[in-house]
Amino acid sequence: MKLKHVTAEAKLLLIGIPVLLWTMLPIYHLFLFSISPKESAFAGKLWPDHPTLHNFEVVFREQHYYLNHFWLQLWNSLLIAVSVGALTLLVATGAAFAISRLRVKGGRLVMNLALLTYFIPAAFLAVPMYKTMGNYGLLNNQWALILAMITIASPYSIWVLKQASDKLPYELDEAARIDGASPLQLFRLVYVPLMMPSLVAIGTYALLLAWNEYLYAFLLLSNEKQITLGVALGNFLAADDSPWELLMTVGLIYALPPAAIYYAFKRYMVGGLTAGAVKS
Repeated sequence: MKLKHVTAEAKLLLIGIPVLLWTMLPIYHLFLFSISPKESAFAGKLWPDHPTLHNFEVVFREQHYYLNHFWLQLWNSLLIAVSVGALTLLVATGAAFAISRLRVKGGRLVMNLALLTYFIPAAFLAVPMYKTMGNYGLLNNQWALILAMITIASPYSIWVLKQASDKLPYELDEAARIDGASPLQLFRLVYVPLMMPSLVAIGTYALLLAWNEYLYAFLLLSNEKQITLGVALGNFLAADDSPWELLMTVGLIYALPPAAIYYAFKRYMVGGLTAGAVKS
């Protein structure tokens, strides 16, 4: 039995190590570019001869014309991502509570119809979304991107929270009502505390979705002081002689916040998004 266990672990290592190396290779090269001088960025070496932090200094001090609004654009990304996460959570939590616990008539049908939107790739909806935001005068306004991302994230978020909510014993609701609890008190004192793992997972999911969005951010925002840092990264490719070392440095910095958020809430992401974090 012990030999069989060791053999199984060896097989997992044989599969896991190559996958890990293949996954980390682009990240390593991203880091390699960020600490390489411009003249040796494409030297093809596993480690630069003269590693430097000068690229980070250039970025942090906004010493390149592509970086004139680096801190503002980073703030825009953070503001939009947090807003999308919070508002998606508000919409999805209320909808899931109404469908699953209050059992609003027609709620499940509405949820299923919302999920049908995922049959259409999000890229195909970009132009209609652009026209809609234009009709309401929201183009080049950060609210346009926030509302667009909430629209994309909400159907899945409602479905996940509804599945998790169905696992809660309905007797809890009946006991709270007997004690005189109103629907709002039931939501605040019973539903939200028990649903917290799934709520954290959904909030993180929506936040990361908005943080990594490029297409909608590119279409709906155009002012350099309004765009996200993700869109600003694309501007680096406009020149014939792109500053690749600065592009990779900004990319590395831009990747750190979502990585930190994901690993901070990893156990909620794994359990909450599969609606398995709540026991019935």
